[in-house]
Parts: sequence; structure tokens; C-alpha cells
Amino acid sequence: MQINPCAPLRGEITVPGDKSISHRAVMLGALASGTTHITGFLMGEDCLSTIDCFRKMGVSIDVSDKEVVVEGVGLHGLTAPKSELYTGNSGTTTRLLSGLLAGQSFTSTMNGDASIQKRPMGRVMKPLREMGASIEGRDDNFCPLTMHPSELHGIEYRLPVASAQLKSAILLAGLYAEGRTTVIEPAPSRDHTERMFRALGVEIETNGNVITLEPPEDLHAVDIAVPADISSAAFFLVAGAIVPGSELTIRNVGVNPTRTGILDVLRSMGADITESNFRDDAEPVCDLTVRYSRLHGTEIGGSIIPRLIDELPVIAVAAAFAEGETVIRDAQELKVKESNRIASMVAELTKAGVDVEETDDGMIVRGGAKPHGAAFETYKDHRIAMSLAVLGLAAEGASRIDEPEVVAISYPDFFTTLEKLGG
Repeated sequence: MQINPCAPLRGEITVPGDKSISHRAVMLGALASGTTHITGFLMGEDCLSTIDCFRKMGVSIDVSDKEVVVEGVGLHGLTAPKSELYTGNSGTTTRLLSGLLAGQSFTSTMNGDASIQKRPMGRVMKPLREMGASIEGRDDNFCPLTMHPSELHGIEYRLPVASAQLKSAILLAGLYAEGRTTVIEPAPSRDHTERMFRALGVEIETNGNVITLEPPEDLHAVDIAVPADISSAAFFLVAGAIVPGSELTIRNVGVNPTRTGILDVLRSMGADITESNFRDDAEPVCDLTVRYSRLHGTEIGGSIIPRLIDELPVIAVAAAFAEGETVIRDAQELKVKESNRIASMVAELTKAGVDVEETDDGMIVRGGAKPHGAAFETYKDHRIAMSLAVLGLAAEGASRIDEPEVVAISYPDFFTTLEKLGG
């Protein structure tokens, strides 16, 4: 696909539903007693993998243009799948299901695509085994994973890194454990699981970075409205900030405080971003308007990293167009995403003439010289592909992106939305 420098981006858009919340809505809706109606569901490949896994375990799920309807089977109502549970490219599905499957009364095997088979699962297996889970993996660290029936007990577990996937896997296993389960985070990570638990009647308490779950008798179905995904909105926030003359509004974006690091960082770089029409139900939501502005470098690290880990590739693009130096550190987690996103972004930014240096836990981007177009590789990584497309909008000369179809993992209509805005 060819990306050409574009005129100012203008208009109003709605990006797809939040991927993290969509996954959890299906999972917890399946375990609830009653019918769950999910609106705003992300119809991306990752979330559809979650639906497929639960259908294989006896859950009736109806998908239409308007909503996803999950007929819950209750906390202990899942049935043994007749075939392997295939999670595709979805790390969220794989890691969260590990916790949920650890407490079932049947044996199940879970596997994903070539990318998932390279992503480490040992950090999830360790606490689950401490809870009594019987779980096997290739080289004791990789998919396929096989879970055997076992009796779980609650534990107190201190996370080695701030990870919503790891935290959620433990809490999901805690639904089936005897006694209380406590997770201690080194820094706050996205709390969609905890919020949804409370909505479904689970007794869960958050005190600072300590989350404590009391195992419930059952979960009670509620309807779930999924807000637009701030991780998808991030590409347009950066595009609006770096394409001269742009002004665009993104409607109904989820602004959960554990996810808004992208707003904090872009504003620290001088981006003009305003919020309007704020409302707060199970998740806080607002409209975001971004206008072109001259950006400058900043430092990104520490406790903010879990709040923007998925947005760091496109933040690196913003840094390439900013004056001065941007330092990204404490971001080792980027190495074990769909690709090694540190190495991937450094390689591709270098192709565009950007002065960028890879470090052990991030990168240093020295802006000032306008990037030029190049032939970019996506590494089969949806966020790398969309980040490089955004770069191409403001670069000098045309760019080419290989395998642009990988955006379907999280944002199937990404390029259509870009065209609508004039990209």
C-alpha cells in the first residue's frame, strides 16, 4: 500500500470499540447467569478469536451489526471443548484464558498463531501453579498450553511487572479458588477487569496498588456498552498533531485513567488536545479534539509506561516530528508484543531518516529533521503498520507499507477512516 503526504485532516470520526473491554465482556458474559448484550464490540480478529474459544466451550454467542449477545452459562457451566482452543494473534485471549481455564473441571489445550507461539507465557504459568493449577507449555514457557483439572486456592502475589494481562489471569483464576486472592502491582495497570467484576456483582477491593478478590457464588449478567478504544484513537491524535492545519474530533473515547498516558505525553510534547462531552458510567468516556501544533521532545518512563504501553510505537512517530530529544525508557514489555516493537520501530524510523537509537528498555528519538517516505515493513504487527501509516501522512515523499491487512487485528477499517479524513 502506498501512503502519500496529505492535506490537513479534518472531520469527526468514531474509532472501534475498546479491544481490552470487548475481550472481557465476552469472557465474563459467558461466565454470568443470564444474557449479556454488548454494544460497541470490536469486530477485530483478536476479539473474534475470544468468541470462537467460548463457542467451543458451549456458550451461545450471537453476533450482529448492532450488538453481540452472550447467553451466559454460569460460573461453572463451561463444557470441555472438542478441539484445541485457537487464540489467533491475541495475547489477551491467551493469557486471560489461561487463568480462567486453570479452574475448570475439564482438560483443555490452547494455541495461537506463529507470533503467539513465540510470546512468553511463563510469567502467567508461575502464579497459576502457585494457586494449584496443573498447566503445561512447550519448553515450560510457550504455547500450546494444556490445562488439567485441579483444585485452586487463593494466594497473595506480587507482580514482577505492571501487566493487566497477568493481573487479570490471576483474578480470573481467583473466581474458582478457595479463599481470597490478592494481587499487588508495582504500578497501576488498566483496571477493566476489576470494573467489570464489580458490575457483575463480584466482591473485589482496590486499595492503592493492592487488589483483593473474594470468590463469588455466581456472576450476574449486565448489559455492557464498550467505549471507543483510546489505543485506536491514538493514531489519529498523533496524525492530527503532526499534519499541518489538521483539526479532528474523535467521539466517545474511553478515558479510563489507567489508559490515558497517551494524552499526558502528547500534551507534555505541546499537542493541542481538548476533551468535551464527558460522562462516566462503568467506564469514563468523552470526545477528544486534536489540532496541529509544533511538538517538542520529552522523557517517558516509570509509572506512566503501563498506561500507554500499546501507544508507544505511534508516540515514537510523534517524537520523530518533534523538535529536540525524546527518551523512552522502562519499556522492556515492548520486546514481547506481536513483534519486538523497540527493534521494529527503530529499524523503520531509521529508514525514514530519523536519528533514533535503540536502548535496552526503549529508544532515544532526536527530532528536528523532517522524516522522508520509505518502503516500510510491518513485521505482521498491527500497531507498527498503523504507526508507519501515520508517519507517511506527514513525511516528505511517498511511503509504501507491506502487508497492510494486519491492521484487521484491531482496526479493520483503519485505512477507510484515514481516507474519510482526507488522508
